[in-house]
Amino acid sequence: MKWLFNEKSVSASRKKIYKKPPFLRISLLSKMILLMSALVSLMVLALGIYFTQQSSQQVWEHTGEQALSVALSVASIPAVSEAFDDAEPALTIQPIAENVREETGAEFVVVGNTEEIRYSHPLPDRIGNQMVGEDNERALEDGESYVSEAVGSLGPSIRGKTPVFDESGNIIGVVSVGFLQEDVKLSAGDYLADTWGIIATVLGLGFAGAFIISLHVKRSIHGLEPEEIGKLFDEKEAILQSIHEGMIAIDEAGRITMINQTARAYLSTDAKDNEQLIGRELIEVLPQTGLINVLETGGPDFNNELWIGDELFVVNRVPIYSKGELAGAVSTFRNRTEIRELSKELSHVKEYAEGLRAQTHEFSNKLYTISGLLQLNRLPEAVEFIDQETRVQQDWMRFLVANVSDTMVSGVLLGKMNRAREIGVDMTIEESSQLNEPLNKRQRENIVTILGNIIENAVEAATLTKEDSPHVSISFTDIGTDLIFEVEDNGPGIDEAKIDHIFQKGFSTKTLAKHRGVGLALVSAAVADLNGTIFVEKSDQDGTCFVIALPKYSGMEIKGESG
Repeated sequence: MKWLFNEKSVSASRKKIYKKPPFLRISLLSKMILLMSALVSLMVLALGIYFTQQSSQQVWEHTGEQALSVALSVASIPAVSEAFDDAEPALTIQPIAENVREETGAEFVVVGNTEEIRYSHPLPDRIGNQMVGEDNERALEDGESYVSEAVGSLGPSIRGKTPVFDESGNIIGVVSVGFLQEDVKLSAGDYLADTWGIIATVLGLGFAGAFIISLHVKRSIHGLEPEEIGKLFDEKEAILQSIHEGMIAIDEAGRITMINQTARAYLSTDAKDNEQLIGRELIEVLPQTGLINVLETGGPDFNNELWIGDELFVVNRVPIYSKGELAGAVSTFRNRTEIRELSKELSHVKEYAEGLRAQTHEFSNKLYTISGLLQLNRLPEAVEFIDQETRVQQDWMRFLVANVSDTMVSGVLLGKMNRAREIGVDMTIEESSQLNEPLNKRQRENIVTILGNIIENAVEAATLTKEDSPHVSISFTDIGTDLIFEVEDNGPGIDEAKIDHIFQKGFSTKTLAKHRGVGLALVSAAVADLNGTIFVEKSDQDGTCFVIALPKYSGMEIKGESG
């Protein structure tokens, strides 16, 4: 099912919906771009700040570890520890310290004695002076190797400190290797510049992605704004709930996605509102639904009948396709019980009218006969003739009253018997026939349809008999679990090759059968609706015999009557 949108109507609705001043209007596309861009910016910047702090910390810690490593290397050089015993230790230690400083890129490599007197320094004029920073106690007193931050003679720096031991393991001095904090910050800044370049690129891609996604969403909702979507939704709900036809929609899994108030009123369910039905399996709510078949076949199904409880509905079922794939199905159904009942009543009136016409015609002939007998002064014969005709009618009426409890079934039988007499067909009902089982409305309507059409066909077939007397015999019984009806004629019969087709709509065995082929199709549908069976066989008189078996369902609901 495709939904079409008219751009002009959408534009017109926009003019009605928007009430804000032009400068306060922000389109959905702009809102989505702004919100998604803000979200991307917030996340990327938060990650950028986190990684910046982590990177700076790592650079800081790496510099301290490097300074400590250089200090340990210098302290482990034998020439350095041996020089402490020289008269001029600086002459040996200063060249070694400067060489290491140049190799490692450290800002300074200072070696001092236990009195914190320098034996090396990047500035030679400061050799022999007191070391600055006051952070040598742990190395000189406790023999620890560590990293510290202090302000020395060259400025704030990160320092690696380690003691110098002689051959006996005694602390004889300290090595201090440092990197200026300003240089470390510059180094970290160079490293982070690349990181923020990547972050800026990611932000740009995020902004572009936000625009593309927003544009795609905007197109997928046909360019509608939220206010328009809300208004259309309210309009759709109002339309669906105001429709007098029931409407149910399901998804591809058979779950209810939409149901209007009319449909809910038709269903036998304990759900208090639509929310309790949405999401439920349709087969649970309406077991006899044919909407599931639409999901299986993928094709529409129009103007079929469906019984819900005691009500008859005409149902249309249509699949829903989305981008070429089956996404669900929708069913609309309207109550046809009243129309069907009116049609049945008219049909019965027609049957009665035909019976009365047949009786009128028949009695006209009888009256002419009586008039002739009277004119011939044959009074005894006239009286006998009147008694005979009266006795036949009364016998029929007494039999139907005594053996058929349903007046509608009695009516159709009486009408068909008069119709048969009118056209010269002898119709009899077997004396043992009885139908005293109470019938519900659905059984009664279908049985009238079945008997009316079967007997009418039998009467017409009997008129084509090759024998002198056309005859139709009827019998029925409600003994046992089924209602059994048998209609037999002495007509020419039905070709066996055609028996499999006689119940198809439009098929007829009669020549020039225009507008025929309907009656037996209705019979087949009525029998199926009552879960019965129908048999066609050759009669004892070489005609046709129809046998119909219908379950009585005493105290039970007929299949499909309740949801």
